[in-house]
Amino acid sequence: MSTRNVGFLLLAVALVAPWVAYPVFLMTALCFALFACAFNLLIGYAGLMSFGHAMFFGLAGYVCGHAIKVWHWPPELAMLGGALAAGALGVVTGALAIRRQGIYFAMITLAFSQMVYFFCLQAPFTGGEDGLQGIPRSPMLGGLLPVHNDMVLYYVVLAIFLFGFGAIYRIIHSPFGQVLKAIRENEQRAVSLGYNADRYKLVAFILSATLAGLAGSLKAVVMQFATLTDVTAAMSGEVVLMALVGGIGTIFGPVVGAVIIITMQNYLAATGEWVLVIQGVIFVAIVLAFRKGIVGEIADRWRAYSAGSRK
Repeated sequence: MSTRNVGFLLLAVALVAPWVAYPVFLMTALCFALFACAFNLLIGYAGLMSFGHAMFFGLAGYVCGHAIKVWHWPPELAMLGGALAAGALGVVTGALAIRRQGIYFAMITLAFSQMVYFFCLQAPFTGGEDGLQGIPRSPMLGGLLPVHNDMVLYYVVLAIFLFGFGAIYRIIHSPFGQVLKAIRENEQRAVSLGYNADRYKLVAFILSATLAGLAGSLKAVVMQFATLTDVTAAMSGEVVLMALVGGIGTIFGPVVGAVIIITMQNYLAATGEWVLVIQGVIFVAIVLAFRKGIVGEIADRWRAYSAGSRK
């Protein structure tokens, strides 16, 4: 089955999903799916592991929520503001982080993430430990979209997710994306061909940060609050797990991984303290059975099956 056919099938499922499942749960899954896709753009195609991607996700949520609640911006403008704020943070972080590679790059992003966490803890507009509560769902597009209705908001969230996913897909399959893959595979060879590797990695970092910020802004609108949970190191680790479970370097892998993890968190919450044990067992089983992630392993087996059928 081609990537296009799989995409159409998933789109059909997404269009009918709110009629059979709780819309808020689905919207949360879409927000985290976009977050995971943004992270996958960085690690899967630029080969850069970030341990602090939650800073873009969480800070954008605070900026978006504050713009709606205090400045009375329309939601679409506030989400754009949140994404741009995350992109600006990505410029500063990326300009310093890409000077190092491997674990040193990852630790620099973690350090910046911790600084952003303490900033959000102390800044007056974030609400500190209480978070930013009661973000109103103001109508969008001048009142044309009454997003206080969960069904209407779901299709708005789906449209924004598709925009972000489509942007990532286009980036990956553009000449820019091909250069990123070349740098990931052999940076020295790419540099010898005349490409400025640091510049390409910085642009990829900024794009990933901006799209992660869009996901965080979207989550703030959906859930109507922004909290410190969204900027913690645990959130950065969670998005890494989403990419790993689904399949790093695949198109649909982060989406599948995000849906699986959000579903587990939602339906295993009733088990109380056992939820972490159950999640750990499931993660170990997935890692052992699907070493390239669920989507990556399925894609490999499908290619092997197709090659064998042609023989």
